[in-house]
Order: sequence, then structure tokens, then C-alpha cells
Amino acid sequence: MAKPNKKSPEKSVDIYCSKCRAPLYKYKKGGKGALVKCFKARIVKDFTVISCVCPNCAAVFARETLIRGMPAFKMIGGKVTFK
Repeated sequence: MAKPNKKSPEKSVDIYCSKCRAPLYKYKKGGKGALVKCFKARIVKDFTVISCVCPNCAAVFARETLIRGMPAFKMIGGKVTFK
């Protein structure tokens, strides 16, 4: 399988917990679809203390995995929102 582009996209989005609205990540997202996965290399700023766990309400919002050979977080549906 092909790896994602080396050059990160221009557009940056803020990712929040759906439950408590706490900021989780500042992320370079490509495309205009739903947020399904976050490649670790594209995360600009990380607000979490423990990976995949909200620092405010301790809800698990993602799972660590390898996608196309790169480490990523696979988001659980409905647990995060982004702007």
C-alpha cells in the first residue's frame, strides 16, 4: 500500500472531545471528509497526557494502530469533533 504524502497539508484543524469540549490535538488534515484517523507525524500540538485518552474527562477517543505502515490514531466514531 502507498504511504501518505510526505508533505503535510496546509490546512490545520483543532480536534476536541465531544463529551467535554477539551482540546485534544492541533492536526494537519488533508481533504474535506470526516475525521477517521490521525497520523502521528501530522499532529502539530498534542494536549493529551496519556495517548488516546481525554485529559479532562478521561474518555477513550481513539486506538493506536498502523495505517499504511505509519503509526496513527484510529478515531472512535462520535468521540471527537473538529473545527
